[in-house]
Parts: sequence; structure tokens; C-alpha cells
Amino acid sequence: MSEKKLSGLNVVAFEARHAKTISDLISIQGGNPISAPSMKEVPLENNPQVFEFAEKWFAGKIDILVLLTGVGTRALAEILQTKFPREEIMSRFKKTILIPRGPKPIRVLKEWGVPYAVTVPEPNTWRELLKTVDENAVRLQNKTVAVQEYGVPNPELMDGLKQRGANVIQVPVYRWALPDDLGPLKAAIQKILKGEAQVAVFTTAVQIEHVLDVGARLIAPARIQEALNKMVVASVGPDCSEALRARGIQVDIEPESPKMGPLIVAVAEKSRRILDAKRNSGK
Repeated sequence: MSEKKLSGLNVVAFEARHAKTISDLISIQGGNPISAPSMKEVPLENNPQVFEFAEKWFAGKIDILVLLTGVGTRALAEILQTKFPREEIMSRFKKTILIPRGPKPIRVLKEWGVPYAVTVPEPNTWRELLKTVDENAVRLQNKTVAVQEYGVPNPELMDGLKQRGANVIQVPVYRWALPDDLGPLKAAIQKILKGEAQVAVFTTAVQIEHVLDVGARLIAPARIQEALNKMVVASVGPDCSEALRARGIQVDIEPESPKMGPLIVAVAEKSRRILDAKRNSGK
């Protein structure tokens, strides 16, 4: 039987949509998962920006469409279907230069039989997206580029597109709200403050904002940051890591591949050594 490298460790995960999956991955490694969903997805079905985009799109005034997430790509089509025939929407997708950020929007496009212009390599951040655009000589000068957003705006990506001469239109198709039941999240934050959890796992930047916002209802934010910095903090990828560091939280683990599976494997491989180092430095 393989070694259970997280045995005896309490691991807090703030994932919502895939809460069971990440808890199962932690359990497989021997850890005690503390599931604390920190957000829920709220579609913007009455979002005027989507239909303003659609008016330009169907008039042929959108040259390039950047698709940042698979869920957002589906949501965009579903919202548009409340006013337009699906066949017309799919036809417009096929007539537009599409830049999917990563494998999830690509999966949706393949399912629909819709071609796309380029493939962005891992870790699929805005940096790789802009680099791919440059390397593939995708002309942006004087082009209108629409960006399907995924909950929070990405100013670095917007600035990068504008610097390349694009006229950028932001298309937010869903946002993140706090979960209806804050009980599990508050309980997890209390465990963190009491030193009863050893590892915190973040899979999106929004989770960080929500953890700190809810935590601020219980105690000063600096106390939460201090408590997290005594733990092992794991981030799924570069964007998430940047958000953590911006809020004064040290990132201890980031996997080479920005996915939940590699993330928990890295947590299992490295957590005990990092915990020991932090405890020894605190003596």
C-alpha cells in the first residue's frame, strides 16, 4: 500500500463546484479534508453587456473573441439563446477568430464542432495567451477584440491587448457570489485562526477575496493573513498565486500543471517538509 503522505493533516479546501472531487483527492493522500465552499456561480442572464456584444457580433463588428473558461463559453451561448436561434449563434462562432485560453473552452468548441485559431500552452495565464498571439502573428492592430470574462476582470490581459492596438470589449457572462450557507466557511476560518488546520488549498483568486472578506466579519484581516502564513498555502497556478501574494499571503506550493490533481499530489509531497521548516523557524 502506498504511503499516505497527508496522514494526520487537516487540509482546508475552498473549492465549490468541485468540492467533492478535491476532498476525495485529499482523502486518497491520507489527509482530513475540510470542505469550505467559498463561492457560488451567479449567471448574469439579464446582463446588458452580453447583448450589446451580441449586437456588434451579429453585425460582423467583432473580429476576435477570446474565451477564458469553458463554463463561461457555455454560459455565453446559453444567454444568447434566450434571444437568438442556436444555429445563428453557432454560425457566428464559426465566422469569428476564436482564441480559447486553455483546454476547457477548447473542449466546448470541439463539442460544438467550432474551429479555433491557436492553442495556448500551460499554465494558460494571460501571459501565455499574449505570447501565443505574438508568436502566431495574430493581428490585433485596429481589430475589435471581445473577451469573455470569468468572474473577475483581468486588467493585465486587457492592457496587453490594448498595447497591441486592439479595441477591447469586456463580456462578463457570470460572476461569483458568496455561498448561501456561510457556516462551513466560517467554521474553516475559525480552525485556521486556532491553528487546527495545517494546509490551505486555493484554486481561484476569487476564493482568496471571499475568505478574507468573510474572515473580516470575525476578526481583523491581518490576523487571518498571519494564521495562513503559519500554514502550508497551496495555489493551483500563477494567477491564483499572484492574488495570494497581493494580499500578503505567502505561496508555499504551486504545481507545474495548474490542475487539481497535480495540486494535491504536490501538497502531499511537500507539505510536511514545509510545515517542519515553518515550525522550526518560529522557535
